[in-house]
Amino acid sequence: MPKKKTGQRKKAEKQKLRQKEIRNKAVDIAEYPCNGVMECEKCQKKQKSRAFCYFCQSVQRLPVCAQCGKVKCMLKTGDCVVRHPGVFTTGLGMVGAICDFCEAWICHGRKCLQSHACSCPLQDAVCKECERGVWDHGGRIFKCSYCNGFLCEDDQFEHQASCQVLESENYKCQSCNRLGQYSCLRCKTCYCDEHVKRKGFKYEKNKPIPCPKCNYETSQTKDLSMSVRSHKFGRQNLPDDYDDYYSYGEGAASSGYSGYSMNNPDQESDDYTESDDEDYEDDDEDETSGSDEDEVDEEKNTETKK
Repeated sequence: MPKKKTGQRKKAEKQKLRQKEIRNKAVDIAEYPCNGVMECEKCQKKQKSRAFCYFCQSVQRLPVCAQCGKVKCMLKTGDCVVRHPGVFTTGLGMVGAICDFCEAWICHGRKCLQSHACSCPLQDAVCKECERGVWDHGGRIFKCSYCNGFLCEDDQFEHQASCQVLESENYKCQSCNRLGQYSCLRCKTCYCDEHVKRKGFKYEKNKPIPCPKCNYETSQTKDLSMSVRSHKFGRQNLPDDYDDYYSYGEGAASSGYSGYSMNNPDQESDDYTESDDEDYEDDDEDETSGSDEDEVDEEKNTETKK
């Protein structure tokens, strides 16, 4: 029988597992110190944490390390490259370098200086919509929850609202005409059960199937609100005088009635005179006299029949 584990051994094993989970934990890009929120002390504008203010180019009084996120460097507990007098130091005395990717301060600790340049999360942080880098805008960097692409603070909501759109005009597989049950949100294509898997590739159970084109995790099309590409037709080419002819200004088209005009509806036609009134009255008298004669003829016919 194996020996019974003591309390000290159990505690050590739990600590190892906890440290392993911390190392392998996926950290959101908004939680990194180099992508934190900074409010300028001079212009009072909020922006991404950086060495110099994006708006007024002023240096902050208390810089924050982009790797460890500390504001104060302790002499006894830190692995300082630059030896500083006293118990602790703040401000520019704590600074060791500026990162070329995230434009933020790095403290003079040996671990931060050696590891941040290789593990900076904003190395390729170019916005997918406006194609601006960290140095071109003052906002923070985010990632799309669908295609996992970098987005600036101005375009993050607009991009995610229109990200679930396929490049094709239907939901068919890219290699055949069958319905694509798996969709890659990075390539914007669909795959069927047969073409989503590659030969000679080992797939893990209970994990999403990677895309055969870009190796990004695919999702089932039925779980997404995917839409296909649509064509937007603009206004057709019309003659130059089209707007002038159908406008309401001078020289516009008028109706075919003589008594009403589109341009001046209040004015009457020039052809209308007093003689027209007399003609209308004569016509009315003729109609009334004709109707009376018809009534008399009908009465005579009824009497003769009797």
